[in-house]
Amino acid sequence: MNGWKFWTAFAVGIAAGATIALLYAPQTGERTRRQVRRKLEDAADYVHDTADTLGERAISAYKASREAVEDALDSASSAYSTAAKRVRSIV
Repeated sequence: MNGWKFWTAFAVGIAAGATIALLYAPQTGERTRRQVRRKLEDAADYVHDTADTLGERAISAYKASREAVEDALDSASSAYSTAAKRVRSIV
């Protein structure tokens, strides 16, 4: 089992355990439903924030890799031009 699967299963287990614990807690149903609703809203906010962060990192990685490719192409083009000039000077 790779790391992502483990942590996903772990998080699902924690969420399920917390939900069951809340449902069996000695308090009114209305209070329990409010707690569950609040926790779900918190989880939704966390997922949204994490998605935003991952999106920002993906954009940053895309820009960095694009710049690296452009630099490599510039270097290759420069090397090609230099080699072509040398070949022309020999011929």
